[in-house]
Amino acid sequence: MNANFPTVSIDVIIDRHTAKEVLHAVLHSILFHRLFGTVKPQTFEVLDVTMPGVADPEMEALVNEKVDVFWKALESGTHKRGQIIVTFSEKRPKKSWFQVYMGEEDVTWEQWIVNAELRQPKSEQDRLAFNATLSTALSTALRAMLTHTASAARVPPITTSAGISPFPMRIGVRVGGVEVA
Repeated sequence: MNANFPTVSIDVIIDRHTAKEVLHAVLHSILFHRLFGTVKPQTFEVLDVTMPGVADPEMEALVNEKVDVFWKALESGTHKRGQIIVTFSEKRPKKSWFQVYMGEEDVTWEQWIVNAELRQPKSEQDRLAFNATLSTALSTALRAMLTHTASAARVPPITTSAGISPFPMRIGVRVGGVEVA
């Protein structure tokens, strides 16, 4: 496996009221910037930050599933922080030691790590400060997405036009250092 791929980290501190909404919007924004098929856009308004998204039933179901898995792991465990990891890869010919074609393998070309920590504001004043901080974090995350995807980051050649993503994509969830399904 190739370890020379860019990794983009996004850090958010969430609370019980906005957790699912924030994670949903962040994941959709990543997908909006990295799905190269025909994408029907949508927007998400989270704490006065407008974030782009993908209006696709399959992607919507995937995002909902992963956000629910993440939330249930936080709720049921003792850990209050975790990661949602979006990995994009490409299919490459797999060769043996003697350069004989041995099928295909997925080779990662980019990874996005959403680091999320659950905290609860203790008062209404804390909530206002918390929401302002979270709003700033979302704006910063969106700028990071735009900067990264607009840069000279290597995107493999697109060899197929089938579907919304020409590349294999995986979304994993880790809470307390353990992958959860």
